[in-house]
Amino acid sequence: MIIRFNKALVNKFDLNNFSAIVGSIGLYFIFLDDLLIPYPFKESKLIYIGMSESRANSIGNRLRDHIAGRSNNAGIMGYYKKWDLSFTYLDYEFLKQVFEKDIEFIETFFLEDFANYFGVYPICNNRRGSFNKEERFNDFPQIDWEFFGG
Repeated sequence: MIIRFNKALVNKFDLNNFSAIVGSIGLYFIFLDDLLIPYPFKESKLIYIGMSESRANSIGNRLRDHIAGRSNNAGIMGYYKKWDLSFTYLDYEFLKQVFEKDIEFIETFFLEDFANYFGVYPICNNRRGSFNKEERFNDFPQIDWEFFGG
């Protein structure tokens, strides 16, 4: 199985586009519109993978926090000030059917898979997920990282 991103769920990284997903739980992905980051193995527009674990801390609210600077992520703020950004997301209702795991595990899987594919974590992720060395990510789907260019 391959997890593919939906072009219909891509929006400009702008406050006006966050209200429709207030209350949504899942993973979100922030990426550059016109710039590829030269990661060690391959280039990509993706700069951040984030998660929302509750409706109160929804994807829409998390994205608002990034624009307002409340997330304390200087990388996202820097790119936002200089470059055009977009975002997309994967809803937890879909993800839990594929993984049968909690959202923290799923975020970790995406971060680890990105690092394996590109050689490092996304440039604006300050930390990686909660990966334990004993955990194995075999038998999980592939992720269509080509969606983000490169």
